[in-house]
Amino acid sequence: MFGIEKKLSRRARGCLDGHFLIAMPGMNDERFERAVVFVCAHSEDGAMGFIVNRPQPLQFEQLLDSLDLESPKQAGDGPGADEAISERARDFPIQQGGPVDSGRGFVLHSDDYMSESTIPVNDDLCLTATVDILRAIKEGRGPERGIMLLGYAGWAPGQLENEIAANAWLSCPGRDDIVFDQDHSGKYNRVLAYMGIQPAMLSNQAGHA
Repeated sequence: MFGIEKKLSRRARGCLDGHFLIAMPGMNDERFERAVVFVCAHSEDGAMGFIVNRPQPLQFEQLLDSLDLESPKQAGDGPGADEAISERARDFPIQQGGPVDSGRGFVLHSDDYMSESTIPVNDDLCLTATVDILRAIKEGRGPERGIMLLGYAGWAPGQLENEIAANAWLSCPGRDDIVFDQDHSGKYNRVLAYMGIQPAMLSNQAGHA
């Protein structure tokens, strides 16, 4: 696993599951300045999500090398077969998912890949946090779309609700085309445009849209 000691449990979807959180200009935590967060789990026990507009320089192939991840040998495999990597895997994006447990990795992906540990987030996106998906991506058997996220954003029970009420975040339904968009510098304004909001209007907005 990606340093995760236990699987995320399957649970009923919360009201903010699959939603974006957009940091307001008054956000007092610089780690979330102009952040777009995709919420994967929200309940009375708290919330968990991933910042989806924070690139980082690590390449997927470098990650595989660091994990010494090898594919099971198949009959007839020749020398160097384990080192093969699919073209899609070479360009598979890795991003900074949040400030909590940055050594942990998660793959947020389209629903065309499923395993026993895959958790549906909404009708289109899933989350997988086991090493099998890395091997599948390496071999070209992975999801059509996906991003690997290192670390996550987490909130204690009631914390996110209080922050939204204090006008720290806007919220709106998420869109997978924005989640997977690699134009990180423009993603914040793109989400605002999707909501019909100009950046100059933000200081006058309430916490919901």
